Amino acid sequence: MGNTVLASVLICALAVAPAFATSRIKDIGRFAGVRSNSLTGYGLVIGLNKTGDKRQTFFTQQTLLNMLERFGLTVNNPAIRVENIAAVMVTADLAAFERPGSRIDVTVSSIGDATSLQGGILLQTPLIAQDGNVYAVAQGALVLGGFSAGNAVAGVTVNHPTVGRIPNGGTVERAVVAGMPQTVEALELVLDRTDFTTVRRATEALNTAFGRTIASPIDGRSIRLLLPAEFQQRPVEFMSAVEAVSVDVDAKAKVVVNERTGTVIIGSEVTIAPVSISHGNLSISIETQFNVSQPAPFSQNGQTVVTPEQTITAQEQRSNFVTLGQGATVDDLIRALNALGVTPRDTIAILEALKAANALQAELEIL
Repeated sequence: MGNTVLASVLICALAVAPAFATSRIKDIGRFAGVRSNSLTGYGLVIGLNKTGDKRQTFFTQQTLLNMLERFGLTVNNPAIRVENIAAVMVTADLAAFERPGSRIDVTVSSIGDATSLQGGILLQTPLIAQDGNVYAVAQGALVLGGFSAGNAVAGVTVNHPTVGRIPNGGTVERAVVAGMPQTVEALELVLDRTDFTTVRRATEALNTAFGRTIASPIDGRSIRLLLPAEFQQRPVEFMSAVEAVSVDVDAKAKVVVNERTGTVIIGSEVTIAPVSISHGNLSISIETQFNVSQPAPFSQNGQTVVTPEQTITAQEQRSNFVTLGQGATVDDLIRALNALGVTPRDTIAILEALKAANALQAELEIL
């Protein structure tokens, strides 16, 4: 990522991040108890073109033997070798208020040494929740976002061929007991992130929208809602009206740094204390030149030898200082970093140093 790209990323972050953003309550929170549940299952994928688990993955062969036995077929040789099957883990999210017969998407991931699940079909796999009960059953043909061709010596792999999805591949067999009562007196609204300012603004917006005091803050993340008398028998309509209320969402000043990719995102709330920044590098270059030494003419014991000759040079760049004054903004910081000609990696180091010097008035999050 060059300096021009870095500048555009930072300026873009500045442009799209105002002091606060207006969002609907449904986009920043949820009602307590309305949540999804994770499901997991162990299954078998068949129909692979010799890209399945190898012989050393013994649990795959054991799974095949157990399956055949359930169908009344007993195999006396437990050392059978099959390359068209793969043991997988199946995961899915069971959304709130799903009912028996509903269809959900499932993700299938290889747990053995299969090289590809391309063209595979997942056999019927029960999906279990944390309580040990089966809530869904998955089965169907896999859809992969990649493929592999060739072998380990000469082959090509695109994306990740050992993970696939089955759209609508899971059938809900059991509903989660978390239905809403027909009459309720109070509900609890939980925000996605803790922020006392946003909770206060949401409380004021709700009370203003309904023309009475129906909301009261509990803590930095939760709001208690009292149902008006006209909604006592219609809680769903009340919840829909609550979700439609707009709130000015506040957020902490934050700088997000991804050291693996060299990406830096700076929010508009970030301010810089008066500080001077210096950037300089010491470059050391070692060059080796090989010379050939020939023996004298008509020499009896002379030999041709290669003698290395090393040249070492050290060059330290001139130190450049850029000073940011009182009330410096993100735009000032961007211009200063570009003036120094720093790379994204150097930018990360400078930001960490600014935070250590208490000059960066923001939370520094390193991914």
